[in-house]
Amino acid sequence: MAITAKQVKDLREMTGAGMMDCKKALTETDGDMDKAVEFLREKGLAGAQKKAGRTAIEGLSITALSADGKKAAVVEVNTETDFAAGSDPFKEFVNNVAAQVLDSTAADVDALLAEKWIKDPSETVADEVAIQVGQKIRENIKIRRFARVEEQNGFVAAYVHAGGKIGVLVDFETDVVNDAVNEMGKNVAMQVAAMNPMYISQDNISDEEKAHLRSLTVDSALNDPASLPKPILNKLIDQAVSGKIWSDEDIAIYEEKKSNMNFLFNFLSKEAAAQLAELAIKAKAEISEEKVFSGLVQGRVSKQYKDICLLDQIYVKAEDGKQSVQKYIEEVAKANGAKINVKAIVRFETGEGMEKQEEDYAAEVAKAVSEAQGK
Repeated sequence: MAITAKQVKDLREMTGAGMMDCKKALTETDGDMDKAVEFLREKGLAGAQKKAGRTAIEGLSITALSADGKKAAVVEVNTETDFAAGSDPFKEFVNNVAAQVLDSTAADVDALLAEKWIKDPSETVADEVAIQVGQKIRENIKIRRFARVEEQNGFVAAYVHAGGKIGVLVDFETDVVNDAVNEMGKNVAMQVAAMNPMYISQDNISDEEKAHLRSLTVDSALNDPASLPKPILNKLIDQAVSGKIWSDEDIAIYEEKKSNMNFLFNFLSKEAAAQLAELAIKAKAEISEEKVFSGLVQGRVSKQYKDICLLDQIYVKAEDGKQSVQKYIEEVAKANGAKINVKAIVRFETGEGMEKQEEDYAAEVAKAVSEAQGK
């Protein structure tokens, strides 16, 4: 049966496959369009299997938001190269995945993949991934993760940063939703994207986590004797000198520089500093009881809270460089007669926690050529 150019064109528009692949599919199926589509899907699945082992660490983190602003989704979809991640077909696919998640009931990626594809209920999400891999993007693709947030008593702010490298959702409970409050939501979402807080506030940190953070801070301080309060440092130095723990050279340096302790550690040996740290660690229980040391530790813990807790962070757009996110939200709430509470934050950064493998492209090309030649 003769295959017309129009048939090839129609099949190509339906599937996104190459012209020669479409012609072959129509030839193999005697011009039956449905069978030709199935033929290409099978070919796409085969292509996906070949590419499945390749590392997919590039990609996009994209959000989708309902018309009423009360429901939002964020997805991370990975592919192999930045080139593919920046292509229009891949962007369209990821946006469609985000839209799929927005109205999905899936609890995990496997369940999502089993769902009917939003753009074509005759196939599953997994089928569409295979088609993208085998016929369109032609790189390995992984839907890595997704999240949905819904808020009936307020709204959800959605924000995409750096062209899709970071996707953020922030759940706001509020009794007033207007342009000013929505703008506040966008700004806070931008804050989450830029500053990557681990928690909303200190209230979200468990007592166990707080104790662990304090313990780490104590150990860090003891291992950095130069930063210890002067009364504690002087006691440790007295032990190092009187006990002949330090070398004669370091003792001599101390005697020479002790009138200006601020620069002492610029001249002491690394061994001397390490020996002071050992003495401090041995006296951990005693030092921890000292009020001056407790104050130092608490100050450092509070500073860490300002780094990891959203509401404690300095608002990145603060005109005075001092206003916290909490104060910014309170100002907007007061100006609009609203009560505003941040209930949840979700932040996806593309490739986060994944290890990028170095590819030997020359070896890959050589292997492909060798396989083509039947060697």
